[in-house]
Order: sequence, then C-alpha cells, then structure tokens
Amino acid sequence: MASRTSASGLMLAGMVSGALVCAPASAHERVAYDIAAQPLTQALTAYARASGLKLAYVAELTTSREAPAVKGALSPEDALRTLLANSGLTYRITGGTVTIFDLRMTDVVPMQQSDSLELDEINVEGAAVDETATGPLRGYVARRSASATKTDTPILDTPASVSVVGEKEMERRGVKSLDSAVGYISGVNTNLYGADKRYDFIAIRGFVETGMGIYRDGLQNRTNNFTGSRIEPYGMQRVEVFKGATSVLYGLNAPGGLVNLITKRPTEHPFGEVYSTGGNDHLEAGVDFGGPIDANGEWSYRLTAKAQDSKDGHEWAKDDRLFVAPALTWKPTDATSITVLADYNKRKGANRYGVLAGKGYRKTAFLGEDQFDRNDTTEKNIGYIFDHDFENGLKFHSNARYTDLDLTNKNVYFDSVFDGDPALKTDETRRVSMEVDGDLKRFVIDNHIQYDFKFDRIASRTLVGVDYSYTKANERDFRQYIPGVGLDPRNPVHCSPNCAGSIYLSSPPYVGRGTERTASVYAQEELTLDDRWILTLGGRYDDVKARSSAVFEIFGLQLPDSQEIKEEAFTTRAGLTWKITPEVSLYGNYSESFAPVTPVPTPFGGFGMPSLSGDNKPVEGVLHEAGVKYQPAGVNAMFTAAVFEIKQKNVPYYVGQQRYQIGELETRGVELEAKAEIKENLNVILAYSYLDSDIIRGELESQKGNRFQFIPKHSASAWVDYTFKGRGSFGDLTLGAGARFVGSRFADNNNSIKLASYTVFDAVLNYKITQNASFAINATNLFDKDYVSYVETFSSPDTLFYGDRRTVRATLKYTW
Repeated sequence: MASRTSASGLMLAGMVSGALVCAPASAHERVAYDIAAQPLTQALTAYARASGLKLAYVAELTTSREAPAVKGALSPEDALRTLLANSGLTYRITGGTVTIFDLRMTDVVPMQQSDSLELDEINVEGAAVDETATGPLRGYVARRSASATKTDTPILDTPASVSVVGEKEMERRGVKSLDSAVGYISGVNTNLYGADKRYDFIAIRGFVETGMGIYRDGLQNRTNNFTGSRIEPYGMQRVEVFKGATSVLYGLNAPGGLVNLITKRPTEHPFGEVYSTGGNDHLEAGVDFGGPIDANGEWSYRLTAKAQDSKDGHEWAKDDRLFVAPALTWKPTDATSITVLADYNKRKGANRYGVLAGKGYRKTAFLGEDQFDRNDTTEKNIGYIFDHDFENGLKFHSNARYTDLDLTNKNVYFDSVFDGDPALKTDETRRVSMEVDGDLKRFVIDNHIQYDFKFDRIASRTLVGVDYSYTKANERDFRQYIPGVGLDPRNPVHCSPNCAGSIYLSSPPYVGRGTERTASVYAQEELTLDDRWILTLGGRYDDVKARSSAVFEIFGLQLPDSQEIKEEAFTTRAGLTWKITPEVSLYGNYSESFAPVTPVPTPFGGFGMPSLSGDNKPVEGVLHEAGVKYQPAGVNAMFTAAVFEIKQKNVPYYVGQQRYQIGELETRGVELEAKAEIKENLNVILAYSYLDSDIIRGELESQKGNRFQFIPKHSASAWVDYTFKGRGSFGDLTLGAGARFVGSRFADNNNSIKLASYTVFDAVLNYKITQNASFAINATNLFDKDYVSYVETFSSPDTLFYGDRRTVRATLKYTW
C-alpha cells in the first residue's frame, strides 16, 4: 500500500471531513473530548475531528497499538498526550500540524502542511492498517478477536485464552492442513492418528475436538458419524483457537475448546496473488484476488481458488484438491454491509493407513488395495454475513450457512492375524472390505443484537442472540470379508479392485438416517469500570432434538431400528479481567460445556440389531481458569500464561450393545505462549504446555488414575524467522526454523502401550526476487524423524500408525 501514499510515506490521518470544517484549537484552548478506548489509528482520527488539527505520521507506527479512553474538557496537547501514553510514541506540533514519531527513528522530520496532498490516498491507507476482530492480520500478532465474546474485543480484555494464526504466518510456515496451522499453539495436540488423514484430528486441553469443535465464521462445521470434510487453509484469513468450555456462546461442544476459522472476505482495496507449489509427488497452483467493483466502493469482491495433484506421504494415498471460493460484499452505507460467501471443495483423500507391529513387517507396506482405497468428499457451501449499525450504540449481526456434503470412504484392512507366519495361515489372515457412502445437509444461522452505552465511569456491552441449526445425514455402510488367499503382510501382493467387491457377507449392510435440530438463546454482559475492571457474564439455553433410524439387511430381510432424544440445558459463564496497566491484564474464568449423546445406530457385527439403550444424559464439563496477558507498548507482541482445571462427567462407554454414561475425566494444566515481531525483520513464536490428564472413572475399573490416550504431559514448540534486508540488486532474504516437541503418551486408555516422545523440525527459505515476486522453499520434518503417533490394538499383532515423513516444497509467488 505504500506506493499509493505520498512519496514521504506519511499518512495525514487528521485530514478527514470533520477536520476540514473545524478550526484548529490553540495549544491551551480546552475542547470537549469523548473518545472511547480503541485502536490507536481510529482514536487519532476521532482526535483530529475534535481538535481540528492535522496529523502526520508513518502508517506502521500506529498499527496494532491501542489507545486509552479520553473524556472531558482538555487542551489538544493534554488529550494527545493521553492518547499516546504507553504507546512508545511522541509528537511535535508545528503550526496546525502534529507530527507523531518514534523516538528511535532519526529520519523523521516535521511535515509541513501542504494543500497538494490527495485525500483519497490517505483514506485508503488508513483503512488498510486498522485491525478488526475478524479481519486479516498485518503480521503474526493479533490484538483483537471475536471468537471468545462474539464482539470486537481486544484479546487483552478477554477473560479467556485465545490464540490466533494469520495468513502471513500460515504462508511463512507452508501450512497445507488445519492441524499444521495450529501446530505451534500451546494446549493443542495434532497428528493424533499419524497417517490417518480422513479428518482434521485435533485435541485441545486433552479433549478431542475433531467431531464437534471445528467452526467457520462462528458457525458449526461438525462431522456426523463418518460424514465430514477437511478445511482448506488457503481459503481462510484467520485460524483462532478459543480454549476452554465454550457452550455459552456456541452450544454443543466438548470442554477443551474450539477452532474458529475466519473465511477470506472482500477488501476495500484492490490486491491479487498467484502462486505455484511443487515437490515430490506434489503440484498445486492457486490464485486470490479482489477489490472494489465500483468507484464508490459500494460493491467489492474476492475470488480464491486452488487446484492440487498430490500424494499424501505414500504413493497409494492421494491428496487431490479443487477449491473455489467466490465472495461478494454490498455496503450501501457506512452502517450496513452484507457479504455473500460461497465455496466448492472437492477432495480425493487418503484413508487410514497402518502397518503391523513386529519383526519382518515393512514400515512402508500397504495392506489395502490401491485401486480401491479412498476417502473422497465433495462439499458445497453458501452463506452470508450481515451487519447493521444503528449508530446509537445498537448493532445487529446475522450470519448463516447452508452445507451440502457427499462422502465416499473405501478401505481394505486386516481383521486379525494369528500367531505364526500369516502367509501360511491363509484362512485366518482375513481382510475386510469396508465402504461408507454418506451425504449430509446442514443449515445453521446465528443472530445477535449488541448494545453499548456509557455512564460516567461505567461502560456496558450487552449481547443477546438466538441461533438455530438443522442437520440431516444419511449413510450406507458395507463391511465384508474378502475371500480366498490372505495377503502376506510381509510381502503384500495386491489384487484388483474386483477382489474387494467379490465378497460374502459377515455383517449386514446398513442404511442409517439421522436428523438433529438445535434451537438456542443466549445473553452476555461485558461491564467495564474505570477502563480497568471488566466483568463478563453469560448464559445460554439449548433445546436439542435428534433422531436416528437404521435398517439392517440380512438375507433380504429388513430389520429396522430407531432412537430419539430430546435434551435441554442451561449453561453459564463468568469471567473477570483486571487491567493492572494498559499493557497487563489478569483474568479468571468459570464456564460450562454441554453435549447430548446423539443416537447413532451402527452395525457392531453379527446378525443381531444393536440397541443403544441405557443411560441418556448430556455430557457436561466445567472449567476453572486463571491467567495473565502482557502486551508491551512499542513492540508488536503478546505474552500469555494460563492455569486451568477441566472436569467432565457422563462420558459414554459401550459394553456390547449397551451404553453406560459412567465416565468422569479431569485435566489440569499450564500453558505459556509468546508471539513477538521484534523490529521489522524478526518474528518469534514460543509455546509450552503441561497437561495432567486423569481418568477418574473409565470404561474399566482398572483405568482409574490413568492418563488419556493421545495426550502427552509435556509439549512445546518454537519458531523463529529473520529477514535480511536486501540492498541494491539483492532482495530480502528470510530464513526460518521451527521445532515441535511431543512428550511420551499412551496409545490407549488402559495405558498398556506407551509411545516415545519425539521432536520434529521445520524450516523455510524465502527470497524476494522483486517487489512483487518471491520464491520460497518449505520443509516439514526436516530431518525425516521416524515416529509412531498411534497404535491400534484391535488386531493381532497391533497396527502402527506412523507420523508424517519429510516433505520439501518450493513455491513461486507473484502479488500485485
């Protein structure tokens, strides 16, 4: 954007319409100010209107800085001094112009008032530097988020742990999946099943959130039984992790937290990029461009698209993608906007690939059928985001999305292998052909009204909302033994896809249908006293109705089964934030989670119909958390620390066909996280988590006191990148490296198999060829660390699932 400003690179934020009609106040003349605490750029614009002064400063100086409230009759200089307090900036007044600068900058001189400056250039630059709660980040550090409050709130003021990953960080680290996007966040565990890539497997604070805890634009994106999809990170401008129990704002969920992805949206300034990435068995290309359509900026658009032809770590595992996402915004006034978001996401994906444990079994052996195995999804979404500001403290927000998803999942796997040489026991070396065809349709909508008002030392922000969702899903499931000679796992010789189809029945074909309807109302109050004490209270009522039906076909007979639940719950939340200084805040938080056990009749095997009768209680969780956040003035950085305890009860377990909700779980932990942009060329990300997970009451009495499967006590990560500024004909050169440590953990809740700890390293080299072109090489698992992520104990011998091996990819990118 610098090329669109004047040659000096300075922005005159004071030259707005209000400033042009106000006579500048003298240095001692008192003016009535009523400026709310907000981003410094916006606060300075309000100051310019009130004082009549013109402001000159480098745009980057105010980026991501916050300003305190200024109220009362003050001189312009006193008011400005208050706004810049704790910012690390100072000022100089020359005539009717105020120049703001950093004391460390020696090349900034007062800028004289000039009538030759063009106002439209100033406005465009000013719009580009403001950070909003859902907008793109300029760098690595986010200062605002809406995930934890559904309001545009500084993270420093939020009584919860929130971590944000922006586009720049995802691009720099070469992110290609959701689990890699959140891989450097404290309290988050990924790569749970290693080579199983059917879903985005993520655990937050010890609780697996794969099925329920993934959201887009604040709306649920859940998986129904087998039918679910994976997120395309290139279509997102922010990935946010809201940790802890979240039901007051989002309804049904586990107590660990959620991942909320913010979709790329149209911008008010034109931009564009095109790139191509290549590597071993990998080729992709993408484009992302948009901007205003008309001269007045009333209409704007964006188009994001990506095509990929790739293997997913194995020659038989595909990762082909086609993603197209158009977006259109209509903003008839400054107070009203509506954005329509659509996307088409087609993926030919990998399935669950493991190898048998024991001597003689190759780690690269493929025990399925490469022409049969696949996990393909086609997902179509369309929705909108509507905002209206009534300009009297009252705002209305509505967003909705309709999803149509189709799934084809095919897999051949070992059912059991007995002792001895499996090649000699062909009748006992059985493989199962499994196929699931699913389709899902979902509509979800969230509406809320926000009302802000101030009285003397008290500020209030009230949020009242209603949301509704309806999901309809169908699945057809086949599980069949493949007859004939068994596959020798030591030296597999594969047959054609016809052998997976030439089967006899071992369990009945299954057709299942399910619906789920949720209707909810929620309220939240954020009460602020003296800009230092912030009390957050919330409550929510959920009403859930779900029904599942199934038909099991046995020798031409159709045996039906159906179940229905009706559940309601009221969840609460209370948080208190104390801003010790404008840079440091302490907070405490109590919150609750709620999730009904939705009936899903499934074929457990044999010829009998499963009956999931038994207990039917919602799974409930409670969180207690305390933390501290530090956002230093003059540095774009955020440092956070949190301690927490989570308890969950009514966890379901199954014994045969019977369900028992006897489970009780608990986690206690400590999380440390830091993100900092030091000067212009050094970025640092640090994270550490300690998590003590405890099964208070499990499926078996012997599990009492055991740790959760998948979850390590210790995990840590670090990322550093440094840019060497170019000179002359040489462009900028960025070198970066990261490390991810995962401590020892158990493969099952019985704690019978302990998995070794591991550390993997990532790296990047990025060279800026020209102002608009760049070339990058990204490597993940740089030293090709060999490690096991999961062990499946249902077969004999056990099945090992290894983590991802090394990948190296090069990217050529051009922007405009």
